[in-house]
Amino acid sequence: MKKLKNETELVKEAIRVGEVYAKKRGVAKFEGTDSSHDKIEYLYRLLVHDKLIQPLAKGDEKEPAMKHKLALWISRQLPADHALLK
Repeated sequence: MKKLKNETELVKEAIRVGEVYAKKRGVAKFEGTDSSHDKIEYLYRLLVHDKLIQPLAKGDEKEPAMKHKLALWISRQLPADHALLK
């Protein structure tokens, strides 16, 4: 798994956009006290359930791999000229 340029910032953006997506779907409302690990895991599973991202292989569902999947997902949602993609 090759790390993306600006992957940390992409994951933060994915969490922000994912929270809005989950709220609009009416399936979750995140609190300020929720850990980033919990948010990452929930958003990963939600996006897999909705078939917006490809699931990881069984046994590979660890936080770094989930973060990478979220970063890939958001990088495809952002416009090509977005600052995080440069």
